[in-house]
Amino acid sequence: MKREEVFNFSAGPSVLPYDVLASAGAEILNYNGSGMSVMEMSHRSSFFQEIFDSTKAKLKAALGVPDTHEILFLQGGASLQFSMVPLNLMGEDGTADYAVTGNFSTVAMKEAKKYGHVNIACSSEDENHTYIPQQEALKLTNGAKYFYYCANNTIYGTAWNYVPRTDAPLVCDMSSEILSRRVDVSKYGLIFAGAQKNMAPAGVTVVIIDKRLAGHELPITPLMLSYKTMIDKDSMYNTPPCWCIYVLGKTLDWLKGQGGVAGMEAIKHEKAAMVYDFIDNSKRYKGCARPEARSDMNITFRTGDADLDAAFAKEAQANGLMNLKGHRSAGGLRASLYNAQPMEGVQALVKFMEKFEAEHHV
Repeated sequence: MKREEVFNFSAGPSVLPYDVLASAGAEILNYNGSGMSVMEMSHRSSFFQEIFDSTKAKLKAALGVPDTHEILFLQGGASLQFSMVPLNLMGEDGTADYAVTGNFSTVAMKEAKKYGHVNIACSSEDENHTYIPQQEALKLTNGAKYFYYCANNTIYGTAWNYVPRTDAPLVCDMSSEILSRRVDVSKYGLIFAGAQKNMAPAGVTVVIIDKRLAGHELPITPLMLSYKTMIDKDSMYNTPPCWCIYVLGKTLDWLKGQGGVAGMEAIKHEKAAMVYDFIDNSKRYKGCARPEARSDMNITFRTGDADLDAAFAKEAQANGLMNLKGHRSAGGLRASLYNAQPMEGVQALVKFMEKFEAEHHV
């Protein structure tokens, strides 16, 4: 198939803006008259330093990051942050509160238990992570070192519709929704996000940290897992993921052309509403997440029959609608509507859903 015949609904790595790919492709052999690709130039060169500084400034502007916080470009994916967070913030004999609302927060909680005491402030496991516990259900620890939650649960299709209130610093995994909604960064001690959903190719992880939280890591913390080390060296203790940082800069330019984060927030609501409205008025399809906890980024649904779910995903792919099969641990179907998913892709999905329902009516 040609690219223009395909709409990619993958949960990650996911679709990137066409204009970003075209621009990066045009410069892949010779960036800005340097005679080199970004993939082969020194990260200590003036060429790359300009890319790095520009990307960092664009991200700071896009999210309104205050001067109290530092932006880091790290490696290891969001999964490495499951270890870095407790190693740096838990403290000796410290306790952290964890909200367990999906697969990744479950893994993060288990990892944190290796380094200190963990209090499960809430869990949605009792109903297969189809909802988000509300503020009054949170069981908080006095003197907790931090409160950890995952803003958007990619596998189960749920999202937090509020910012938890707690005396402890907020730590949030925003991998699946960063740059898709406005965030008051000053409310957070630490935000992290893998790039491969809304920002860039897999390989760079963005960390935004209140600088006051750095420098208190456990003695066993490896050098490369210290936030203070990375702040002191401006993410360049070793070679950073240069190409991914470069593409992130281009994605931020594209985002600005969409009206920035505020503009993208309106667009994402419109795209998600189109699919949810169809599901809610369908006799064949049923959404997995409770309506009040639905994610705009990852829409999970089912036909009511596992074999039919499989047929849906297979036929969709034959029609250029890729990666609609649900996660292996959850089953069903899933459409990821990240920032770069065009409105035309969402319209094509709904049109196919309507056709499939007509052919497999209840």
